[in-house]
Amino acid sequence: MEPEPWTAERLLQTSGSYWATCALHAGVKLDLFSQLETGPATAAELARRLGGDPRGAGMLANALVALGLLSKQGELFANTPFASRQLVRASPDYLGYILLHHHHLMESWAHLDRSVKSGGPVRDASAFADAEWRENFLLGMFNLANRIAPQMVPQIDLGKRRKLLDLGGGPGTWALHFCRHHPELQAVVFDLPTTRPFAEATIKRFELTERVSFAAGDFLVDPVPRDCDIAWLSHILHGENPENAARIVALSAAALPPGGLLLIHEFVLQDDATGPLFPALFSLNMLLGTESGQSYTNQQLSEMLHQAGCREVRRLPVCGPNDSGVLAGVV
Repeated sequence: MEPEPWTAERLLQTSGSYWATCALHAGVKLDLFSQLETGPATAAELARRLGGDPRGAGMLANALVALGLLSKQGELFANTPFASRQLVRASPDYLGYILLHHHHLMESWAHLDRSVKSGGPVRDASAFADAEWRENFLLGMFNLANRIAPQMVPQIDLGKRRKLLDLGGGPGTWALHFCRHHPELQAVVFDLPTTRPFAEATIKRFELTERVSFAAGDFLVDPVPRDCDIAWLSHILHGENPENAARIVALSAAALPPGGLLLIHEFVLQDDATGPLFPALFSLNMLLGTESGQSYTNQQLSEMLHQAGCREVRRLPVCGPNDSGVLAGVV
């Protein structure tokens, strides 16, 4: 798809588009939408619920009306049906965690010029140690995967294989959805020990404790579980340099038996790396936050699979949001 032609108006709109983003993030950070779910409110009443100032609350609420996330009748503000579904914390479809994760990334994006000059990150890696930051990241990743997996999983043929390794799987969302779709399948989620409580709680919530287990470890250091015949690598390679990414693919392939299936799910760049837009921008996010991570092209990922000894390497005909794709190889 050809990019939209640039005009002075589009340039100015793009430059100032973060204003709308910041208004949205402020509403989520203040939990304004949850406060309005108890009933419509004037600016003064909303300020009281938020513990804030009526002038500021009214200005933010008016901006959220302009964005189409709130409605206003007379002096009363209320949630739109969309906001009630996606932005109220008690809703099962709440997306606020991933929005707050985006909010935490904003400061580093303001210093992208520094990363471009240095070739290294400006985001402190220790941020993940912060409990709130980690919760928003993990729950945000769960929210996203939980929305995408039900559409993508049925499109991926696992054959008659029996057990899936969800490498770096966090809460195990993908493993859980694969097991839901394949009643005979078992799975193991392999991730850092700090992820265990969240993963085990999620597995219990899905009522799959007898079929999905958690194994603690660092896939660059510790042995990868070897009792699986499918390896699912979802959004872990982009955090690594090309050498480590290829090493992870090779270690995963080596852990599988002959005929095992290795699946890589990533935001995939076209081979000249100039698009699609989201994977190209996501690569900059990796520049800002990792020592050497990046988005990878279809060709690069295919070569990693070939180098790991895989055959029948191919791009599956599935596409997730933001141009995520799945590449497959048979060991």
